[in-house]
Amino acid sequence: MMASSAPLPVALSAAACQERAQGPAPALRRRMASFIYEGVLLFGVLMVVGMVYGISVNQRHAMHDRAGLMAVVFLTLAVYFIWFWTHGGQTLAMKTWRLRLVSEQGTAITLPQSLRRYLASWLWFMPAFYGAWMMGWHQSKLLYGVTGGWMLFYIALTWLLPQGQFLHDIICRTRVIDTRA
Repeated sequence: MMASSAPLPVALSAAACQERAQGPAPALRRRMASFIYEGVLLFGVLMVVGMVYGISVNQRHAMHDRAGLMAVVFLTLAVYFIWFWTHGGQTLAMKTWRLRLVSEQGTAITLPQSLRRYLASWLWFMPAFYGAWMMGWHQSKLLYGVTGGWMLFYIALTWLLPQGQFLHDIICRTRVIDTRA
């Protein structure tokens, strides 16, 4: 059999990372595709984590020890993102879509910076959840509507913010760059 002759990915030089960090963000379509793909990958990870947690605490239904499960999921996501961001700047989905997370200067991000970015990235969801909770909206269609509307607003902010980056990247002084040669 003949081996595939697909080109090997070329690592970006430090100068190229620095240059791309100063330029515009990759296309919003690619970043959102990566975001959706990340959700698909994390669905499987969180299913396993939920199963292990449920077995370990003898969970018989979803409301039993729900706060503990939410804490474990939050920590699992933190470990996943922080590990990948500090070890190469790319999660599995970001590698697939050829995106990388770097500092404003184009260097690898630090552990504190990745922790801040993880916490700030909850801006995608938490304002909508908090607003719905404050309004006393507990029906799923209201929660989905408010969350979807907030996410569209959050995405639209990229057209107003410098370099087309997301708000949490501006806050944390990080940049998502294109790694294609």
